Amino acid sequence: MQIKTDSMEKWYFEINDHLLNDPRPGEYLSRISQGQIFLQFPFTLLKKLKETKQSPQHHPEGSVWNHTLLVVNEAAQRRAQSKNARVLMWAALLHDIGKPDTTRERKGKITAYDHDKVGAELAREFLLALRDETNWIEEVVKLIRWHMQILFVVKNLPFADIKSMKKEVDIREVALLGLCDRLGRSNRNKAQEEETIQIFMQKSIRDGHQG
Repeated sequence: MQIKTDSMEKWYFEINDHLLNDPRPGEYLSRISQGQIFLQFPFTLLKKLKETKQSPQHHPEGSVWNHTLLVVNEAAQRRAQSKNARVLMWAALLHDIGKPDTTRERKGKITAYDHDKVGAELAREFLLALRDETNWIEEVVKLIRWHMQILFVVKNLPFADIKSMKKEVDIREVALLGLCDRLGRSNRNKAQEEETIQIFMQKSIRDGHQG
């Protein structure tokens, strides 16, 4: 069990300020990732993102860290649309924190199955090391836990669980984080991704009322 220190809480306040106020917080995060803080827990969990590869087809921007910085910048442009910008921004930063532990290369294909579930638990551990604020942490954790539902719901995959998702999170917040996630790629198609989010919303509203 990790114990929160005053120095770590200071890092929370500094990062939080940049996440909520910078037009491109990814630039600040990129700078601090070069420093000694990324050699200390819990920031070692973010450092691992730099070393984690992704599918070149879906993520030509490279590592999970490169993708994360793009997602954070996208979220900064849309944080005013969120009912809780602080939850959205920290979820954007930590949404793929589970990928280092789940990424595998199988037959030339890079996958990260269940990184949403693993990431939710790691995000809780990360945030508890910085801050004693249980309710806020759980909101961030749940958003990370359900952020892959957009893919599952739109593609009618068996992992889709609309009813459980809607019990824990606001689907509009999932959609907002999901849009940032999908736009945080160097080969993005904005119109196509926005359409995907609309399909997710429509199906979640419709199917959530059935049965």
